[in-house]
Amino acid sequence: MRADVQNLFIGIHMLYQAHQRDLIVSDMQPELERLGYKVGDREVKQELERLTEENFLTSHGDGYSITGAGIEEFKEIQRKLKELTSEVLKPVKRKKTG
Repeated sequence: MRADVQNLFIGIHMLYQAHQRDLIVSDMQPELERLGYKVGDREVKQELERLTEENFLTSHGDGYSITGAGIEEFKEIQRKLKELTSEVLKPVKRKKTG
């Protein structure tokens, strides 16, 4: 998977996790690896900082909490994912050639 796409998925996972509970940097890397992502502490921290800069998370010490804007963003992501999955999870048909 391309790095830019992976980073988008990681951000969505982080917003989901933050919606469930406060995030702790040291907990996120094992969680993401359990989901199949290959990331280091640096990448996890960078994505958390990006989400904080966009006002989707707020930091407090080693932890991060979701903001009102983060909740709204997550709800919009859910709506878009529902629409997208209804399209892209259909069986792929081969195109006829010539």
